[in-house]
Amino acid sequence: MRTDTAPQKKPQATRLVDYTPPNFDIDSVYLDFDLRPKSTRVRSKMQVTRKAPGPLVLDGEDIQLKSVRIDGKPLKRSDYRLTQTQLILAKVPGSFTLQIETVCSPAENTQLMGLYVSGGRFCTQCEAEGFRRITYYMDRPDVLSVFTVKITASQKYPYLLANGNCVDSGELSNGRHYAVWEDPFPKPCYLFALVAGEFDTLEDNFTTMSGRDVDLCIYVDPGDASRAAYAMDALKRSMTWDEETFGREYDLDRFMIVAVRDFNFGAMENKGLNIFNSALLLADGESATDMNFEQIEAVVAHEYFHNWSGNRITCRDWFQLCLKEGFTVFRDQEFSASQRGAAVQRIKDVRALRSRQFPEDGGPLAHPVRPDSYMKIDNFYTSTVYEKGAELVRMLKTLLGAEEFRKGCDHYFDSLDGTAATVEQFIASFEHTSGQDLSAFMRWYTQAGTPQLKVSTKATENGLDITFRQATSPTPNQPQKAAQVLPIRWQLVGNNGPVNEPQLTVMAGKTHKISVETSREDVSLSVLQDFSAPVTLHRKANTADELRLMGADTNAFNRWEAGQSLARRLLGDMAMTLQKGKMPRPDTALRSYTAALGATLSDTTFDNNFKALALTPPTDMEIAQSLDTSDPVAVHLAGRWLNRAISEHLSPALLETYHALQTDEPFDPASEAAGQRALKNRALALLAAGQHPQAAALALSQFRSATNMTDEFSALAILARLGGQRVEASLQDFYDKWHHNPLVIDKWFALQASREHADGIATIEALTQHPAYDPRNPNRTRSLLGHFAMNNPMLFHKSDGSGYGFFTAQILDMDNRNPSVAARLLGVYEIWRKLDGERQALIRAKLDHVIRSKPSKNMLEIATTVNKPMIDRLFVNFPSVIAPMTRL
Repeated sequence: MRTDTAPQKKPQATRLVDYTPPNFDIDSVYLDFDLRPKSTRVRSKMQVTRKAPGPLVLDGEDIQLKSVRIDGKPLKRSDYRLTQTQLILAKVPGSFTLQIETVCSPAENTQLMGLYVSGGRFCTQCEAEGFRRITYYMDRPDVLSVFTVKITASQKYPYLLANGNCVDSGELSNGRHYAVWEDPFPKPCYLFALVAGEFDTLEDNFTTMSGRDVDLCIYVDPGDASRAAYAMDALKRSMTWDEETFGREYDLDRFMIVAVRDFNFGAMENKGLNIFNSALLLADGESATDMNFEQIEAVVAHEYFHNWSGNRITCRDWFQLCLKEGFTVFRDQEFSASQRGAAVQRIKDVRALRSRQFPEDGGPLAHPVRPDSYMKIDNFYTSTVYEKGAELVRMLKTLLGAEEFRKGCDHYFDSLDGTAATVEQFIASFEHTSGQDLSAFMRWYTQAGTPQLKVSTKATENGLDITFRQATSPTPNQPQKAAQVLPIRWQLVGNNGPVNEPQLTVMAGKTHKISVETSREDVSLSVLQDFSAPVTLHRKANTADELRLMGADTNAFNRWEAGQSLARRLLGDMAMTLQKGKMPRPDTALRSYTAALGATLSDTTFDNNFKALALTPPTDMEIAQSLDTSDPVAVHLAGRWLNRAISEHLSPALLETYHALQTDEPFDPASEAAGQRALKNRALALLAAGQHPQAAALALSQFRSATNMTDEFSALAILARLGGQRVEASLQDFYDKWHHNPLVIDKWFALQASREHADGIATIEALTQHPAYDPRNPNRTRSLLGHFAMNNPMLFHKSDGSGYGFFTAQILDMDNRNPSVAARLLGVYEIWRKLDGERQALIRAKLDHVIRSKPSKNMLEIATTVNKPMIDRLFVNFPSVIAPMTRL
């Protein structure tokens, strides 16, 4: 931790309005790497062409400059200016060859940005601004160059990999060898990749729709090749799907994926050479859960889809990050829906959006999908850019229809191939093909915050009047909000199902009214079907409507949503009661809710994945966001109370379901088998929540006899919640069994961090001294610190502030090694305005401490933004719904 407590000067922000095109092109670059862990020499040779007046400014950080040459002539020290972050050449010709030699130390690179050593291998991570830690270069996404790379290294690194196609390799006389790679497609330097080391490989091939053969290869730790089989299968399915759905064919001779343990992100889409965090690539039934398989499938698809939506067309500047990420998240969500069921996938996507992005939109870190300024771009790899960005693309498809949407995508890919584009150009492609004016839709990219949509109905002589009203609360630097374009899917549902066809209403103003003719009185409005717009829905609470939709709505998402709406209202009331020091009491609404869940559980028309989701109440974060202020402990206890009530009302059916879903079939990661496990383990978890007399024995038996990680870890988690002496023995048994597998031990740390230990924070602190804990590894720190902050409200939000104190100290310590990961973890404090006054004061004191500690730019930006004064949460036009706020 830094000890100087003097206030740190706020770094200068980068602003979108200040963007200027580069004044030079780098047409091609030849990189020559002499790899050595402590002293790697990099020689670059660039063909540079002037485009506009001004000096040539090259970015560089934490590297040693050895020499600079222009057209072969060495420059004297007086010919250039060198700062801590830039190499500036004031006088250069209009077109010239620039040669630069630098030295870096990969072994000392704990930030894991640029070129670093991980597990005895060389690896790179260049997005967003890591390439400048390798050599001096115009490190910006709108400088596209053709790269040729020569790698020389010791024979102890048998595989030498880079982007593109390998065109030469050979042995050298001094125990070293080399490989030369050419990437024929111009790319920005953030897509550069290099890997060198010893691996096991899994190889396959794919024939594209035009008949080209592509070699596929996944590089993993020795002994792990079999655990990459599912990733390879997911890759081939992704390639087929992208051809069939978007007409996009792969373009190089080979596609490579490398798995590394030390990685700040989930994965990186470098052209032709994806680098993955091993947690999102390696899986088998014995050591990985069904969620791991789902994540691997989605992330492999995501990074592959980037080949077109991100690589062939990249971002003009980092403000356009959503251009590649939002579009590609949409594409991977559509792929997952095709593999695992549209309704179930949509439910999971919306649950994630509400748990992560909605709080971001409603807090001090709120920003538009396309931000207008930043201090560190690393801090804007956010749920708003990714998940909300995907929702905007989904709305485009809803507004235009599938056929016109595909035409717009084709025009975008074909007309902008090989360029660095903007959001405006993306939207213009859909305007061009559809003939529609989408200028008002652009507000979604520039305006922060989640719109609040109020829906009211009024019976008339001929049917029903439906009124929609929208407003968006103030967010930092945006006190006034314009109306958004909202595609609203809706339908009327009676006791026996829908009474009209699904409708699409496009709302562009603050108020919109429609009249529907119907002679039915026993109908309910199924609105925002499939979550057709990312809004918070307000409507007058009506248990009868929610129960009718739970039982009769044919739109599976809204059927699930009706149950969630009722559960949110119940949980909000329970949390408020508990905050007052009282205990909740069962009422008619609760009994009706649990009865409706029982009907869903016994209904054979639903698949098991859907049933498991229906039996899972909203998250603590959703409930906290629905209240003006909340006690996070009371919210958590309310969730326990509701789970217990469900268990007590449905225990015979839950027990029957659990036994019925037991199987001796071999593990299958496919959706149907995963659904069986999901429902079985959800049933057991609910039985345990109700302290059913058989729950502990069933969990212990499942833990000891499980043949797959999903069942084994689910049982262990249930035992941990039940408590007792069996817990410590089971946790130790699990550790002893899996201590050799770091990905499984990450799960063990996550579970330990989420437990309510009897001695409180002391046990969590002790875990940081565990022999298996490595504070330098992002996966391990996220498992411990991230899960502690997000999944252990009883200790993290302890009223004495000890949880905040421990967490803050750990994050500041991490900031000295890896500011990017530290800053992301610090973002959990953005919830402080939703908490009670005592906890608000405790968190603000910790944020003040972070700011005074002279942290990294990454941490400083998060801490100062989160710590800004309170913004009044104005719910314009909705005075009647302020009290029950956001209970959908």
